[in-house]
Amino acid sequence: MAEEKKNNKKPDLKKPKFNAYWIYAAIILVILGIQFFGGNSWSQPNKVTVGEFKTYLKEGDVDKILIVNKKIAKVFLTQDAKQKEIHSKKRPKGLLKPSASDPDYQFEFGDLQNFENTFYDLKENNNLNTALDYKTETNLLGEFLPSIIFFVVIIAIWIFIMRRMSSGAGGGAGGQIFNIGKSKAKLFDEKTDVKTSFKDVAGLEGAKEEVQEIVDFLKNPTKYTSLGGKIPKGALLVGAPGTGKTLLAKAVAGEAKVPFFSLSGSDFVEMFVGVGASRVRDLFKQAKEKSPAIIFIDEIDAIGRARGKSNFSGSNDERENTLNQLLTEMDGFGTNTNVIVLAATNRADVLDKALMRAGRFDRQIYVDLPDVRERKEIFEVHLRPLKIDEELDLEFLSKQTPGFSGADIANVCNEAALIAARKERKFVTKQDFLDAVDRIVGGLEKKNKIITPGEKKAIAFHEAGHATVSWMLEHAAPLVKVTIVPRGQSLGAAWYLPEERLIVRPEQMLDEMCAALGGRAAEKVIFNKISTGALSDLEKVTKQARAMVTIYGLNDKIGNLTYYDSSGQSEYNFSKPYSEKTAEMIDKEISNIVEKQYQRAIDLLEKNKDKLTLLANQLLDKEVIFKDNLEEIFGKRPFVKEEPIAAKKVIEEKEIEKTEEEEKEEKEETTS
Repeated sequence: MAEEKKNNKKPDLKKPKFNAYWIYAAIILVILGIQFFGGNSWSQPNKVTVGEFKTYLKEGDVDKILIVNKKIAKVFLTQDAKQKEIHSKKRPKGLLKPSASDPDYQFEFGDLQNFENTFYDLKENNNLNTALDYKTETNLLGEFLPSIIFFVVIIAIWIFIMRRMSSGAGGGAGGQIFNIGKSKAKLFDEKTDVKTSFKDVAGLEGAKEEVQEIVDFLKNPTKYTSLGGKIPKGALLVGAPGTGKTLLAKAVAGEAKVPFFSLSGSDFVEMFVGVGASRVRDLFKQAKEKSPAIIFIDEIDAIGRARGKSNFSGSNDERENTLNQLLTEMDGFGTNTNVIVLAATNRADVLDKALMRAGRFDRQIYVDLPDVRERKEIFEVHLRPLKIDEELDLEFLSKQTPGFSGADIANVCNEAALIAARKERKFVTKQDFLDAVDRIVGGLEKKNKIITPGEKKAIAFHEAGHATVSWMLEHAAPLVKVTIVPRGQSLGAAWYLPEERLIVRPEQMLDEMCAALGGRAAEKVIFNKISTGALSDLEKVTKQARAMVTIYGLNDKIGNLTYYDSSGQSEYNFSKPYSEKTAEMIDKEISNIVEKQYQRAIDLLEKNKDKLTLLANQLLDKEVIFKDNLEEIFGKRPFVKEEPIAAKKVIEEKEIEKTEEEEKEEKEETTS
């Protein structure tokens, strides 16, 4: 029974670890105690003034005076004087009582010669027997302690600075200054719990397939090498900001179950010469020792820019040395070491050609902006932690956010939750999400902005002009709502729901330009005046017209020419790729396109001036109007919108048709 009781005892809880700083604190307290309370006795005599001392001396109460270090006078009373009431009251009371050898009083005097003269005069005039002695006391600790503390503080500050420098520059083993060339990569392996997996990455089906294949390479290398294939050395994730490149890399770390070294391109850049190249060597050395392994370099354009293009001074660039070492390492290790390099960037156009060639980054995985279906999946992921309305339609939300990246959708969900909390709701509703989209796209509402009635009327007709022209044009984006409430830097806005097109035809671009110029055209038609309120519209229209002429080859006079350089090297050229005569022609064609669409918008508004005025008056009254209000004024749009078809669905339909034709041919052969 005793043994059972022993076995049933609960394990002792872990005691808190002893902290060495308590020892340091105790030593400091002891030193301070000795300094401030040290001496021959722990009892300190009362302090008196020079005047009181003279009075005691004249009355014959003083037996002896001891001069210490020519600064302090310690006074010893006679036995009879100690019995007097005036001295017994001033005697210190406490646990430690003064001994017979301790002075009764002490005070500091100024000049020793003056004190001696005063003492001998009083002694002679009053026939006193008081003795005067001298003593020198030494306190080594008190004399040297300030110097010791000063040097200790200097050394502590030096050690602190060196540790901060080493931790910021070296990382690696021990974080010392001598490890500055060590890699700063963060290692994720079987000891590190990485919770992100491919289930947390919504959309990006094509990119996930490619990355999953890389993970499969590392898990089952013989499956591919047995057939004579070689494991790829590198894969480059390319895409717009916020599309999920880094998230995809985190999912690879969670799925691969192999050592995963993660770092940023800027971690190689350092003020010391040769540190970047040294860190590259150390990174690949660690990866080889732990192979199979994955190296992930985020924002690789920090060190991978084209050599000789980013440095106009002609001096040696440390980033070029780092890039050269990276290129050497990627060629240096064999294919059987099972080390794969993943990199991410949104500026693939500025990367060095040697970095992009086959044998280094063998694969380029494009991570595009999500389409409608993928946005719905992303919403499902980010809505998991939110308390949402049961009637919330995710398909509606995905259609309301064209052009949004994964990071934008995450921001929409978070902003909607904040708006719902601000309104003290118990769950997030559809309206909260719409307000969040407006907040992110247009900015915060400024209802308290001071606007004169004349300016408000001009803004109302400007926005009504946008709405009217876009409603009348076939290829213009469908309108969602119009508002004259200031938001962000804009005084009013017309919200559209643009179609997600893969290719754009000239008539579609011209209709969009005409709708953008509808605001200024409305001001011209109604007031016969124009204002500065069309700045953003003019900027957008000019860029579109220039793209039509110089990039897409959609202008008859310029012809099928483009002056666009996809490599990005034209950024460093000081000369134009066309002559001055062509430049004049380009400027003239851009102006013709814009003016033609402006006149077209004026003609449309002249024909519908009554409806424009009615719409503007509704805007002045309600401040915000929606698609339904436009249908009441203009009627329903006669244009039919084409439904998008997924490429996968088209392929499946073609395969079904092919199999049906093959079955039909086989039947005909059998009957014959």
